[in-house]
Amino acid sequence: MTRALTYSALLFLSAMFIIPFYWTFITAVKNIGELYQFPPVFWPNEVMWENFVTAWFKQPFDVYLKNSVIVVVLSTIGQLFSCSLVAFGFARFQFKGRDAIFVLLLSTMMIPWDVKMIPLYMEFNMLGWINTLKPLIVPAYFADAFFVFLLRQYIMTVPIEIDEAARMDGANSWQIYWRIHLPLMMPALVLVGTFHFMNAWNDYLGPLIYLNDQSKYTLTLGLSMFKGLHETDITSIAAITVVLCIPPLILFFFAQRYIMDGSIGSSVKG
Repeated sequence: MTRALTYSALLFLSAMFIIPFYWTFITAVKNIGELYQFPPVFWPNEVMWENFVTAWFKQPFDVYLKNSVIVVVLSTIGQLFSCSLVAFGFARFQFKGRDAIFVLLLSTMMIPWDVKMIPLYMEFNMLGWINTLKPLIVPAYFADAFFVFLLRQYIMTVPIEIDEAARMDGANSWQIYWRIHLPLMMPALVLVGTFHFMNAWNDYLGPLIYLNDQSKYTLTLGLSMFKGLHETDITSIAAITVVLCIPPLILFFFAQRYIMDGSIGSSVKG
């Protein structure tokens, strides 16, 4: 009885998450008549697969896709490298004021992005970066406080004896970081990369503020172009939204094995 109730609750919660995705999908494949029909149509009489192609070519989404890929790939690389390097420094180096600096770093997490928005815009405008992809990429190379905290805690679970043994074999700090800790951090790095990918892929406010030229738009910003002053192309919005959901889903299915494998016990013993 308890198992049946548990499964029923899990099915109910799963349905609550799946129904919005299902409704977005069937909205994308409906014709105009079924879109506004009441009572609602829960499955179209004819699946309009061509709606995806039509929506894609209504706007230059091939350009938007290229811009999004550039931003996501380059910023993810920068985030993984900078955060892991800073986390390694805080976890393994002893220097005066280390804990105070780390607390100061963590305190920046309490500053809302809305507060930093105007100063950042003024800074990027002074550098001549407005209407370029640099404001969406370069800040990732200066580490994120939350990711640094996550990776630092992960590194601190690695026995210090591994570092000492490597130093006895002649390894320097860079080699210990690059050859030992980066492989051991793989599950945490995949988690950080997945989080940042989701943030960068779904970012709307950043491109809206920094980009003016349509040739620089990302996918999320291009999606908003379907919403006009007098009408909104709901079918096209739903179709492109379904397309936008595919990369994060693929990433999750490939990354979940590393995310779930959070233990480094076997690696350390080996």
